[in-house]
Amino acid sequence: MEDSSSAGSSFSSRAKRKAQERAKILQREDQRRTLKLVRSGSGAPAPGPACFKVSRILKKSEWERTAEDVAELERHSETVRELCRRQMRRNILKRKQEEVFDDTDDLRRKVAQLAEAVRGARNLVVYTGAGISTAASIPDYRGPNGLWTQLQKGRSVSTSDLSEAEPTLTHMAIRMLHKEKLVQHVVSQNCDGLHLRSGLPRHVLSELHGNMFIEVCTSCSPAREWIRLFDVTERTALHRHGTGRLCGHCGGELCDTIVHFGERGTLEQPLNWEGAVRAAGAADAILCLGSSLKVLRKYSCLWCMNRPANRRPKLYIVNLQWTPKDDLATLKIHGKCDDVMRLLMEELDIQVPSYVKAEDPIFSLATMLTPGEENSHTRKVVSPSTGLEERMTDTEGPRPGAPVQGGWFGRGYSKGRRKKKTA
Repeated sequence: MEDSSSAGSSFSSRAKRKAQERAKILQREDQRRTLKLVRSGSGAPAPGPACFKVSRILKKSEWERTAEDVAELERHSETVRELCRRQMRRNILKRKQEEVFDDTDDLRRKVAQLAEAVRGARNLVVYTGAGISTAASIPDYRGPNGLWTQLQKGRSVSTSDLSEAEPTLTHMAIRMLHKEKLVQHVVSQNCDGLHLRSGLPRHVLSELHGNMFIEVCTSCSPAREWIRLFDVTERTALHRHGTGRLCGHCGGELCDTIVHFGERGTLEQPLNWEGAVRAAGAADAILCLGSSLKVLRKYSCLWCMNRPANRRPKLYIVNLQWTPKDDLATLKIHGKCDDVMRLLMEELDIQVPSYVKAEDPIFSLATMLTPGEENSHTRKVVSPSTGLEERMTDTEGPRPGAPVQGGWFGRGYSKGRRKKKTA
């Protein structure tokens, strides 16, 4: 009798616990459904038309709310708290995405501080992001009109052939700072090849996400490299790196050097991780230009911010938007990279040369296509003259302004993702 009584009691308590857990789950689901209806503003009358009423009441100022409104908010206190939390998060995110500009006097004062820091640094490393290439008509990623921003809003994105871009004032200024021995190394997240084309020596450059002008044969040991005069990524995408051309030494398929999100870059060149890590370890100052730092912050080997404060490199950031490293920065400048670098070079009394296409180093570094490979791409060829461009390829490239189909900045990225998931 005792055994059956205890068994019945145990069953009863278990059933009670399950009923309580089920009730909690149903309550959470009901709350999520209510919040979803409130957020979307759609819909059918809720399981409780109160969800819309709460939203309308919260939009009123406190002195406009009636006693009935206050009672309604008290009855739905959990919903009110969650809606307030979500609104706060949205406001914070919106502020972080806004572009802020320093006024003229502040900008000049900050640039003077930066110039003093550049002069005094023993080992200055420059980290660059998409913001230094916007002046070359290459969109950034997270700005108001950036690639990811537009995609998140559900808008279509198209861009002209990026081979038409040329090094900006910032690229040329960085080259001169290295020439004057004021910058020891440059770590770039950009794939546009503009640092290389500015004349910056390759041994002081780490292109962490690859270079759109370079293809390699990974079957050769060490990997064999070809620099081309066109964007080699036309047929490539995430986890799909073959360019369609073959290695002249072993016959293996050539691959691009691009490191997409979700991939790990292992090539020695042009990524040059060894040089980047060595430079970061020796740096006593880091200058970040045009980078949101949302990707770089994941590379712990490039940051020494876990050191004691007196042993950290001093951090200087030039960006129009919030970055995750702002609180650690010695100085944050809100300005366009070209504007800041122009003022900086004036402070340092260093002349910034103009980019001259005929003197672009890519022409001396490039390997010409072999017979039979002329039609292996449709991208525009970089050339100092129209005659050379016509000799390089018989294929007509995209018309100016036409959307790029495929490639590291075109639609090939999303196509590669869809294909892999389907497979």
